Amino acid sequence: MIITISGRQGAGKSTVTEKLAKKLGYKSCSMGDLRGRIAIKHGLTIDELNEIGKKHIWTDKEADDELIRIGKEENNYVIDTWIGYHFIPNSKKIFLDVDSMVGTKRIFRDQRPDEQKKDSVKEVKKMLEKRLHDSWKRYKKYYNIDFLNKKNYDLVIDTTNLIADETVNKILLFIKKK
Repeated sequence: MIITISGRQGAGKSTVTEKLAKKLGYKSCSMGDLRGRIAIKHGLTIDELNEIGKKHIWTDKEADDELIRIGKEENNYVIDTWIGYHFIPNSKKIFLDVDSMVGTKRIFRDQRPDEQKKDSVKEVKKMLEKRLHDSWKRYKKYYNIDFLNKKNYDLVIDTTNLIADETVNKILLFIKKK
């Protein structure tokens, strides 16, 4: 089984992916981390990579090709990916939602090495809103998909008032019922 976990920024996708994979004994990967490594490889921040991606699909292609490969060749995987549901349609598709301010504060506390450091929650919120909007437009342009449409998913969980272990348990219960 392959589980793709999408959702809002700061909803806990990366943490839940790692914890769920460990509990199931599955492999895990983060497409956000992979895109971050792609950005660093090109001497860019993730936001600079995304800016180039508005006009050039190569910024997404390497990560997308890895998703396609996993979907065809692998099993027992949990993937943190905004658009994995599209590239691996037979996966169990999970969407993690979160109040935008709660998600922003989570991200502010744990800023990534492939992002330009922000000094305030307000700056992080502005960055996240732009990234979400630009990514949504990019995926609409290149793939004609809306990864924020919750109808694309088998399970939607609001993580605003949950810790990661509670979210993992909800996913495990869902999987057992299927």
